[in-house]
Amino acid sequence: MKQPFPKSASLTVKCKELHRIVLPEDSLCILITADPDAMASALALKRLFWRKVRRIKIFHINSINRADNRAFIRLLNIKQQHIRKLKRSEFTKWALLDSQPQHNDLFKSFNFDLIIDHHPWLNGVKAAYLDIRAGYGANSTILTEYLRTEKIRPSPRLATALFYGIKTDTNNFVRASSPNDVNAFQYLYRFANTNIITKIESSEMTKETLVQYAEAMQNMTIIKHTAFIHMGTIENSDSLVMIADFFLKLAEIDWCVTSGILNGDLIVVFRSAGLRRDAGKTAEKSFGAFGPAGGRRNAARAEMPVENIRSMLKSPGDYRSFVIDRVRRNVIPSGSRIMK
Repeated sequence: MKQPFPKSASLTVKCKELHRIVLPEDSLCILITADPDAMASALALKRLFWRKVRRIKIFHINSINRADNRAFIRLLNIKQQHIRKLKRSEFTKWALLDSQPQHNDLFKSFNFDLIIDHHPWLNGVKAAYLDIRAGYGANSTILTEYLRTEKIRPSPRLATALFYGIKTDTNNFVRASSPNDVNAFQYLYRFANTNIITKIESSEMTKETLVQYAEAMQNMTIIKHTAFIHMGTIENSDSLVMIADFFLKLAEIDWCVTSGILNGDLIVVFRSAGLRRDAGKTAEKSFGAFGPAGGRRNAARAEMPVENIRSMLKSPGDYRSFVIDRVRRNVIPSGSRIMK
């Protein structure tokens, strides 16, 4: 489905369409995969419809285990619930932020009225209102532009959330971003509480995190500046993201690929500091045949049921070799030396 707006459509036109679709008598449900960018976007959309609809609630599909994300929620008092507490009969309109239905099977069961995202466009995305801007580094930037168009000055709480959302999703503008991200970041700085940002960022490390890093170091295989780390059975996928981000800091590493088994799925997380290859395209080429896979140039993810790949394993349970073999075809030159 094509974008419902021409590229030249103004934000004013988009805001009018947004309010045409979601009416005062509606109850709006916002669905997200909870990370700072998605949660900040949800707060901003909630502010856009404040006192303009019957009620709004935010639901997330994932477990939230990262210490910094928990600090973000606690310090900014973000009210949300897990999707298992969702009662569909209570809502008349549905919004999906910072994601697309193909990113997770839980999203596929909903007919969304609104989808606002900054990830690469996936075929088959449908909604009455679509605003997908793959050139943006953060979804928080898009929602900040909506607020400014509606002449809504963000509260310090909302500005801090959006500021941090942009900061994390662009990795302090090291990852791909746009001038719009920079402009939104500068605008939000005037209203954000940077002391809260400092506290959130200092809450990242815990004793459990150090134990995970030690285990990851033991599990790491390096092939031609690419680190592969398979963590076996994991309790949440956030641990793979933290490990990938952390080990990408190693001087010898240009790519980090972490993987683990969660609820019967193999999850693979990509982080790249290289210039030549695209992490999103690599994820799709390597694992797209088995489940949802894709992302951005510097960050990507793939998920697939283990049943889809079990027959391809070299030996039962050898997911580590499966990941390495699939990725080596697309990233690493043949004949490269393997380091443990």
